[in-house]
Amino acid sequence: MNEVLTQIGNFGFPIILSMYLLIRIEGKIETLAGTITHLSNVLESNRER
Repeated sequence: MNEVLTQIGNFGFPIILSMYLLIRIEGKIETLAGTITHLSNVLESNRER
């Protein structure tokens, strides 16, 4: 039982930290994708003029 708790302690923190960082990065990537789409639309509308 003690070995199981040690393994959870050793691997639990990196897993939780990785999940937290992935969730934060996902939001920033979605914002970046929206900005790139908007920029593409602006460039396309300027090209048509």
